[in-house]
Amino acid sequence: MTQSNDSTKQDGANSLSTGDEHSDSPCIGVCTTLYDEICQGCGRTLNEVSNWVFFSQEEKDSVWKRIRADGTAMRFQRQAKDTKIT
Repeated sequence: MTQSNDSTKQDGANSLSTGDEHSDSPCIGVCTTLYDEICQGCGRTLNEVSNWVFFSQEEKDSVWKRIRADGTAMRFQRQAKDTKIT
């Protein structure tokens, strides 16, 4: 398999390490819950994490809206930190 340098090349914008808001999934690879069913990494419920691949785009958008409004997940803390650095 060869890699192409065309427009399908990814620039890392959707990588877990950046935690950008253009990713399909809010996951940043830090899956942890303490005392409740909310992932501290992405802000989703365990049900949302487990069923994400089965969600419609409308359902995903609804989850994204809620976790952005809450803004307490590590995903958003990392974004704020990255924004201050650049």
